[in-house]
Amino acid sequence: MEALPKALEVDEKSPESKDLLPSQTASSLCISSRSESVWTEAPRSNWEIYRKPIVIMSVGGAILLFGVAITCLAYTLTLGDMSRKVLKMIGPAFLSLGLMMMVCGLVWVPIIKKKQKQRQKSMFFQSIRSFFLNR
Repeated sequence: MEALPKALEVDEKSPESKDLLPSQTASSLCISSRSESVWTEAPRSNWEIYRKPIVIMSVGGAILLFGVAITCLAYTLTLGDMSRKVLKMIGPAFLSLGLMMMVCGLVWVPIIKKKQKQRQKSMFFQSIRSFFLNR
């Protein structure tokens, strides 16, 4: 075999060499995995699961209503030309931004439900697999 240059050799007692050694224990696999929460997760409430989409939909609804109000004001009030032009530009912008946020929140809910089902199936198959492998 070819000898490594002195600069590339790592001292066995150095912390870098410990990082390079692969660990074969189940706990280290659990910690190093990307989905650590699948292994250590406690049951969460519905509020914790659906909090972000609800907040996004609420903020989107508020922005949508603000856009509706500004647009209505732009067409009903007698204002100067400059104020009317500004309101006619800003109103639809808020309408579209609010609608977009509401749709994002509404689409997010089925995605979360699908992930929850997949996680339950995954945990079920993990338990079956560990039952048969640990016999």
